[in-house]
Amino acid sequence: MDEHVPVLIVGGGMVGLSAAVFAASQGIDCQLVERRSTTSSQPRSRGLNPRTMELMRSVGLEEAIRQAPSARALLDNSGMIAMESLAGREVGALQDNWVTDVHTDLSALTPTSWCLCHQADLEPLLLERAGKLGADLRFGHELIHVEQDDDGVTATIRAADRQRTVRADYLIAADGPHSSVRTALGIDWDSSEVHGNYLNIHFRADLREALGDRRFVMAYTFRPFRSGLMPLDNALEWLLHVVFEPAETFDEARCVELVRAVAGIPELDVELLGAAPWQAVGRTATSFRQGRIFLAGDSAHTMPPSGAFGANTGLQDAYNLVWKLGSVLRGEAGPSLLDTYDAERRPVAEATVRQAILRSNDRPRMTGQNPAPPNPEIVPDTEIWFGDRAPHLPLSRSGTEISTLDLFGSGYVLLAGPDGEKWLAAAKTVTAYRIGAPGLIDISGRWQEAYEVGASGAVLVRPDGVIAWRATTLPPDPELALTTALAH
Repeated sequence: MDEHVPVLIVGGGMVGLSAAVFAASQGIDCQLVERRSTTSSQPRSRGLNPRTMELMRSVGLEEAIRQAPSARALLDNSGMIAMESLAGREVGALQDNWVTDVHTDLSALTPTSWCLCHQADLEPLLLERAGKLGADLRFGHELIHVEQDDDGVTATIRAADRQRTVRADYLIAADGPHSSVRTALGIDWDSSEVHGNYLNIHFRADLREALGDRRFVMAYTFRPFRSGLMPLDNALEWLLHVVFEPAETFDEARCVELVRAVAGIPELDVELLGAAPWQAVGRTATSFRQGRIFLAGDSAHTMPPSGAFGANTGLQDAYNLVWKLGSVLRGEAGPSLLDTYDAERRPVAEATVRQAILRSNDRPRMTGQNPAPPNPEIVPDTEIWFGDRAPHLPLSRSGTEISTLDLFGSGYVLLAGPDGEKWLAAAKTVTAYRIGAPGLIDISGRWQEAYEVGASGAVLVRPDGVIAWRATTLPPDPELALTTALAH
């Protein structure tokens, strides 16, 4: 056996790198292997929703992400429009009440906000942060075989002409929609329905005159073909999604023709930077876990891009899983805690995939030609983003304003009401867990209402910010109540 590591992460994209950041930030020794030699150069997965930015905030990356070139260039962009072409007439906009624009004031719900930072800018930041925190990151290393037993996982890794064997306690498969790990485990998809064939065209062209002072997130065309035009710098660099039939073929001349049609400028000078076909498939793996191996991100679920849910859901998979692995590895919880990963994340993924499909099917209404209302099954964006995580409230600690969310991430936190002195005393006796957040002032005066407890009540919050347990009032024996809650 060449090496041993507690957690092996397969896949060095956004989800795998995020898993490495989350693991290393909790002091978990982890190794990441990625067959590519470097991070992605493709400007995809551009929208980081507020919940994902909360997770980035928890590991000290929020500001660095907001300073990334794409995030700074797109800081003022918002909204989605429909148009005949960029130089032509606008015919509609996405304005339904379930849509939360990137500049909507969400300060009552979160201490952070949207960020339009694309994948090629984000992945190097994650890579750097994971490395600084101590993660072992190995690009140019490909998993070629994996097997497991009751005690661990054995992985064969190839780099150049050399093979090595890694023994891991647990493995996180974040190796994408064509996951070799999922295939090796024999885990199937719950569906194989294709919701669209797309061609991504990354190009450079000076569209400043046609764009004018507009700053949209995406502009759709629907005739003669359906497409989505996304600015990467509001000037010269752009990404175009084009819906096509599988029988069509695309060479450079055809790609340039499509760009010119969407721009509405027949003689536009276009530099093609890349083109890649892909399918929008809404599906979820039938299981997110087999033994000591866990699926996360696109290896566990894929969905149409409408709503920008895909990568965000994957990052939240990793966040949910990593704290549980840490608790088990440190001996704070039994292995049964890991059963909750599939139980919690798979229903979330299934519901999110459904919402992405509904939004994708709804987009043609933006032209105004179909007067039908939106599908009533579409739920507000905020319900999808925040789920059941503990509410955000502003607090004051030593004269500095923070969020309740800033208290979570490294261990369990017990929040007690204004008459909760006995809760704090009880927490001090539970030494096996990192509990407590003393000296906090509820600036809003809404803590009891938001957390649904009385003045003598308390709430126990998990490391991932999900409420694990609450007592609305003080029981006769708060120490027993807290100990029982932690045991479950």
